[in-house]
Amino acid sequence: MQITITDVRKRYGDVVALDGPSVTIPSGSTFGVLGTNGAGKTTLFELLVGHDRPDEGRIEVGGLDVQQAGHRVRERVAFLPEHAGFPPSMTGREVLDVHARIRGLEARTRRIDDVLETVGLGDAADRPVEGYSNGMGRRLGLAATLLPEPPVLVLDEPTAGLDPRGVTAFHEIIERIGRETDATVVLSSHVLGEVERLCDEVAILQDGQLRAVGDVDELRADAGDGVTVSLQPAGDPGCESRDRLFEAVQDWGDVADTGDAIEVVCDREIAFERLSTLESDLVERFEVREPGLEAAFHEALADADADQKASTEVTAP
Repeated sequence: MQITITDVRKRYGDVVALDGPSVTIPSGSTFGVLGTNGAGKTTLFELLVGHDRPDEGRIEVGGLDVQQAGHRVRERVAFLPEHAGFPPSMTGREVLDVHARIRGLEARTRRIDDVLETVGLGDAADRPVEGYSNGMGRRLGLAATLLPEPPVLVLDEPTAGLDPRGVTAFHEIIERIGRETDATVVLSSHVLGEVERLCDEVAILQDGQLRAVGDVDELRADAGDGVTVSLQPAGDPGCESRDRLFEAVQDWGDVADTGDAIEVVCDREIAFERLSTLESDLVERFEVREPGLEAAFHEALADADADQKASTEVTAP
């Protein structure tokens, strides 16, 4: 189900939370909204699910205006907020039964069992929620959003506060949803690798403004032709060949000795041209890493800082 966000603005007092982002989220995609804390991600989600109203602009879900058809939109959209709490004395199954009753779902028992298995809580279904770990609580929240089989899932910082195992488990669930259903999944995060792994397309927000949007490969390409060359020096740490290698790559680009390796950030063509001429006795092995989403993210933030500086200079007395 396609989502269309058009020139949306939202202000809280003197604070501009959203300043005109426009983006179309394709039906059936997993779409990431990336940004630092305070970038406007949660505000955008609150407007998208109808918990608040924009001051200006329009949001449509499957062709329905969220402001004009809020009830019908909420039937199509399931929302997992960043902080979702449940009565501690209730079991996971009881929590989902309450949510199923609210949604008016028939054949509740079977659907609840299916969803609990999907999120990996089948064995913990009849345990009180107060005994759940943080990761289990997040998965129970996801189970509640999956109950009505919604065409749109909106997940606000779904892995915030989880340990590595919890993050991995959550990622596997989201990937399975993407493979096995037609649901449109919209998630926010400030973790670059998470968005890069899970999402087909991504939007970068900063200071309430849309700074970049596109699929991950497009954003990588737009970030430039730079690559990172990681060179493992031959010989032992502190040996002469390491110093010689460090000197040999000084004119390639930005050079750093990480302790484990010597890394150079440089133009792609320079990297492969110079590698072919490097003395073989200086390097035990090397790796060339293409730019990731991090490059696009930091470029977008740099553009935002430059715009802010220019605006300040123009308006200064």
